[in-house]
Amino acid sequence: MAELLKRLTEVAGVSGDEGRVRQLIRQEVAPFVDDVYTDRIGNLIAYKKGMGSGKKVMLCAHMDEVGFIITGIGEDGMLKFKTVGGIDPRVLVSKRVLVGEKGHAGVLGIKAIHLQEPEEREHAIKVKQMYIDIGATSKEEASQAVKLGDYAVFDSRFVEFGDNKVKAKALDDRAGCAVLIELIKQNQRYDFDLYACFSVQEEVGLRGAEVLGYTINPDIAIVVEGTTCSDVPGVDEHFYTTLMGKGPAITIMDASSYSNKELVEMLVNTAQKEGIPFQFKKGASGGNDAGRIHLAREGIKAAVVSIPCRYIHSPSSVMDLNDYRNTITLISAFLKGCELQ
Repeated sequence: MAELLKRLTEVAGVSGDEGRVRQLIRQEVAPFVDDVYTDRIGNLIAYKKGMGSGKKVMLCAHMDEVGFIITGIGEDGMLKFKTVGGIDPRVLVSKRVLVGEKGHAGVLGIKAIHLQEPEEREHAIKVKQMYIDIGATSKEEASQAVKLGDYAVFDSRFVEFGDNKVKAKALDDRAGCAVLIELIKQNQRYDFDLYACFSVQEEVGLRGAEVLGYTINPDIAIVVEGTTCSDVPGVDEHFYTTLMGKGPAITIMDASSYSNKELVEMLVNTAQKEGIPFQFKKGASGGNDAGRIHLAREGIKAAVVSIPCRYIHSPSSVMDLNDYRNTITLISAFLKGCELQ
């Protein structure tokens, strides 16, 4: 399981540039499904035919990650950029990045602190003050390696450490993608048709999910997401969104959707029956692909199961492998016991 997570998190796939992630996932799931195809916007759909009910169940996880897009090349060879998705500028200074399809090494830079005015030091650095240094000495030299519109991602390796913990970029939501892949590899047949969907452009507006909801029009949808885990020093306990190591988090509501109560009850009953640890996601901010899926056509019953991840949208997200495994176990048990009317 960790090996799959390593490969998924280390590949580059900023919103709008998910091709390499899509190719990796296709290779993993193709032997275990009846069909796998890509739609016009870039979503990957893995289809497994059911045994006759005619009902449809969608699982959804997004392939894209936050990152950067190159918007300018200075005469000195430095690259200007914009963020893609929500990134806290405070985590950016001096971080390593990989730029373009060939992954040119770069560093996120800022004017040295001893050259800053005292008032500059009192405020968080803004993105517009930063640049990417790829070691070029002129615009001409930089332009030979990078062009406008190229993407850049954090240069961050997957690491196992501590008590069943892993560190990586893009656990939001390659962890969810890995869960879907592992479920497909169980090679289970269900009464209903199963659509395992890997969506694009979630981080910039849940765009791929909107297309999926309309096209597939499932009877129910379960979104699998990497979500905020705020059980860290400096945060009061009543502000904890999720707790690491306490199992998958079932969402009641967030800023983009209100989970279907029937599905939430089914997930909770499954966890309790099978002895699978779980928790409720306590925060109501943020959103995920369920926000668009549940609004498709006449409306779709949707729920969200999330894996707690500390420091998401940074180069060093942290996840507990037990939470990851228990998420697979919960959704697997849910699917096996799912009876759709």
